[in-house]
Amino acid sequence: MHEARRPNPLFRNLSAKIAAIPMILTALVVFAGGTIWTIIYSFTNSRLLPRENFVGLDQYERLWSSSKWIISIQNLLIYGVCLLVFSLVVGFLLAALLDQKIRFENTFRTIFLYPFALSFIVTGLVWQWILNPQFGIEGIVRSLGWTSFSFDPLYNADIVIYGILIAALWQSTGLIMCLMLAGLRGIDEDIWKAARVDGIPMWKTYAFIVIPMMRPVFITTLVIIASGIVKVYDLVVAQTGGGPGIASEVPAKYVYDAMFLSQNLGQGFAASTMMLLTVLIVLIPWAYLEFGGKKRG
Repeated sequence: MHEARRPNPLFRNLSAKIAAIPMILTALVVFAGGTIWTIIYSFTNSRLLPRENFVGLDQYERLWSSSKWIISIQNLLIYGVCLLVFSLVVGFLLAALLDQKIRFENTFRTIFLYPFALSFIVTGLVWQWILNPQFGIEGIVRSLGWTSFSFDPLYNADIVIYGILIAALWQSTGLIMCLMLAGLRGIDEDIWKAARVDGIPMWKTYAFIVIPMMRPVFITTLVIIASGIVKVYDLVVAQTGGGPGIASEVPAKYVYDAMFLSQNLGQGFAASTMMLLTVLIVLIPWAYLEFGGKKRG
């Protein structure tokens, strides 16, 4: 008998590949094409409209000599590190508590997840009111008799970024909790039973058994958090508008201001390119470790 011919790998799952063509074309034309176009015009002195008048690295020199850009980078680093750490820790702790089959679990899960349903603009306006010295937490506490109490992070240039961080944590922690809870519910019940039989403390079970098994969940969560960090804009505009002064500026707002308020496209393109470069510096090593290691294995 003749051996059956194997189908060409190119034609496997053909319908799925055809369905993916529009998405691939969109990614290539819109994302890749737009990225290349932005990088090219970042070397020009384009103002209100793009123009091919190349000036070398002048836009980048001007960018890194701007105190507003330096402050925005510093704010992004502080905001990013704190949001990454606290949202992961708090989200995982909440998920671990809900995973104990507590009463009214669905109610608590809904309460924690509800802020994520709000837009960042709404969240920013709500927390602007909560942190207002006259009508918010400070005003309420002082009305109760503690007249020396002070809590006005949005009006203090030294800690304003932490006021924005509070609002971001309030909105994002619920989603992180749900992702972690889904990962915990995917752990085989036999693993928990074996750990209890062996007398392994609960914290060691989480630290050395459960968390390593949840690696894919943590990777997905990190990607979601990182994407939110890089594009943070709405919260800043809604809460402080970049103030006091320029104390709460972030890169996304710098790009918007340069392109639409200052009508300096070249400067906005240069800032956008630096944001892209920052993402690539983080993304390329992670992709190499994640996928390159698997191929070697």
